[in-house]
Amino acid sequence: MRHETPSTTGMQRSLRQCLSNMAALLYRQGHVLETVTVPHRGLDRHALEALGQADRDWAPCQHVLETSRAATWNDQQRFVLTGLGRELLFDMFGEGAADCA
Repeated sequence: MRHETPSTTGMQRSLRQCLSNMAALLYRQGHVLETVTVPHRGLDRHALEALGQADRDWAPCQHVLETSRAATWNDQQRFVLTGLGRELLFDMFGEGAADCA
């Protein structure tokens, strides 16, 4: 049986909220989830700036995603979800939401 501390539960709730906000914002900006779930794709800095301009909550969410290690920068310096981020996204949106291959 897995025991989660209140801080772990709070962090997961914050991560899930950020992932949900990210998914909605990506959709509104014409992106698909695979943009951030496929490790060799990702969002470049210009796309991230556009997200930040479109929604003031993006920068804090990006920070939460990075500090929790749910997102990172790939070799091409693009913002992508890590295994943790993809797993949470999959749990939230179901099979096909995140390419975990």
